[in-house]
Amino acid sequence: MSKQPANHLTSFQDHLNQRYGLPGTAGREEFEEGFEAFKLGAMLQELRKERGLTQSQLAERCGTTKTYISRIENDAADIRLSTLMRIIREGLGGQLKLSVE
Repeated sequence: MSKQPANHLTSFQDHLNQRYGLPGTAGREEFEEGFEAFKLGAMLQELRKERGLTQSQLAERCGTTKTYISRIENDAADIRLSTLMRIIREGLGGQLKLSVE
């Protein structure tokens, strides 16, 4: 009878700690900042698709280019707050609300 290896599961928090460092460290802060930018791009893409818009249509509505919208959605561009507000307001017909934790 062979002995089954024990499962060594790592929690997601432990994985982040091992890979990027503890919260508050430079490596972890860099990861968290990048993840927030990723989430923003994914959120904008989801909102655009929910409203049945192409990247070109969204860009036209808010006075930017399809390339810029694509870069934001794919986390390849920093975005100014004023631009983000314009995309949400003029392009998507919404309002931006911010919170600080």
